[in-house]
Amino acid sequence: MSYSANEQRYQQMQYRRCGKSGIQLSALSLGLWHNFGDVDDEAVYRKTLHTAFDCGITHFDLANNYGPPPGSAEINFGKILKNDFAAYRDELIISSKAGYYMWPGPYGEWGSKKNLVASLNHSLKRMQLDYVDIFYHHRPDPNTPLEETMTALDLIVRQGKALYVGISNYKSEDAAKAFAILKELGTPCLIHQPKYSMFERWVEKDGLLNVLEANGVGCIPFSPLAQGLLTNKYLKGIPEGSRATKGVFLKQEQITEEVLTKVRALNDIATTRNQSLAQMALAWLLKDERVTSVLIGASSSAQLLDSVACLNNLAFTNDELSKIETILG
Repeated sequence: MSYSANEQRYQQMQYRRCGKSGIQLSALSLGLWHNFGDVDDEAVYRKTLHTAFDCGITHFDLANNYGPPPGSAEINFGKILKNDFAAYRDELIISSKAGYYMWPGPYGEWGSKKNLVASLNHSLKRMQLDYVDIFYHHRPDPNTPLEETMTALDLIVRQGKALYVGISNYKSEDAAKAFAILKELGTPCLIHQPKYSMFERWVEKDGLLNVLEANGVGCIPFSPLAQGLLTNKYLKGIPEGSRATKGVFLKQEQITEEVLTKVRALNDIATTRNQSLAQMALAWLLKDERVTSVLIGASSSAQLLDSVACLNNLAFTNDELSKIETILG
């Protein structure tokens, strides 16, 4: 079955400028952290990718270690890209990252030039691409000089293997230093990818959003639904087969009665807004103009469509925001 994209795809999506760059991103981007590995159903994730693009989502975000097993998300995405999206490559923003553990030995993770250059070469082969649109350093490296890591990102752009570069998980102080180095090298940072949600708000305390704005850098939060906590999944407790039961990124002990009380109270506000809790949580991030796009995951096309519906109501009253702050406490 060949794929032909929805001709109305750009009518239903909102696009936002990424910092002070020439790039605009869809307000929602699709992350392939989960659901696109060899353990997943190809027919399901293929349909999810089609649905995303049909809705006007132009940005697909990967990393070298996404799977499981690590690397399989890039391989699987690469096959679908070649078979279904080849005609649309210039309409897509494809990103990858390196920095977390990928192969044994001292060069298989962190932020050395050796690791970043090798990792991107592997990613390009896996995805059958000549270049990615954005290449990120996935996490700060306490043992490699920042200059080396940023020089590696600059080199990758000059080699034509990435058009833009970004960083992820950097606190504001190190992010500002990274931006200054990249600017001096002539490859300004396009975007920062922090963990940010109603339940994870370090970026506000850290002043990161102000630093991004001052440097003309975009922001794309990941884990906007706090690994599923900010959905209707946990309203009645911990369901069988949920991420919490697997205990990898969301542990059962994190889901206390106090947390569930907050989730239920937030859900009540979402209901008055004619939104699901997940839709409200996405809209809550997008209310800040400094947020360029929000990275969503999706285990099915139906789940993806539910997330996209958040765009129908992005405005919050002062009363709603005040109630949300009281709940989050």
